[in-house]
Amino acid sequence: MSFSEYLAERWPRILQMTAEHAEVVLIAVAVAAVLGIGLGIAVQGRPRASQVALGVAGTMLTVPSLALFGLLIPLFGLGLAPTITALALYAVFPILRNTITGLESVPGAVEEAARGMGLGAAGWLVRVRLPLAWPVVLTGVRVATIMTVAIAAIAAAVAGPGLGELIFQGLARIGGANALNDTVAGTLGVALLALLLDLAFVLLARLTTSKGLR
Repeated sequence: MSFSEYLAERWPRILQMTAEHAEVVLIAVAVAAVLGIGLGIAVQGRPRASQVALGVAGTMLTVPSLALFGLLIPLFGLGLAPTITALALYAVFPILRNTITGLESVPGAVEEAARGMGLGAAGWLVRVRLPLAWPVVLTGVRVATIMTVAIAAIAAAVAGPGLGELIFQGLARIGGANALNDTVAGTLGVALLALLLDLAFVLLARLTTSKGLR
């Protein structure tokens, strides 16, 4: 069966897998964004705490994805729970790093002006510092999303949803009927999904960032 014939026959299933893949990635990144941005705000202005937080979060990136998925099986079993947990752990670091960088890049003169206008610590953070840091923070979320799109394919090893199922299925049957088609379809699906999500973040940045900060 040619690849075009394969796609014509199986595109509904591939589309469903793509939607499932995108869903677990976006859920995991949302969880990581809450953790990363919240922690970044908590350690702002505290260099030692920032270094510790970045060190711990960065350590997660050194753990091989297949090993991490395996380590989570005794805690969460198979399927959705270990998939989202592992992806969120991987996604925290770029979001945390960019949150800290963005908040620290706000000029001191801006803070002095805000204080002079009577803004307290909470008002200064919400109304001035976070909006100015937003482009950098959003870049961290964007990087985390693209990174987890690729890692999510490994989740098929723990019965996670998404396009990884096609890739693993094809690799397990190399030489068999449609094995190459499965592998290529899954791989291309992951690449195209990453591209679409990246474009979505470009659009989101334009919509949520003031012209003066672009």
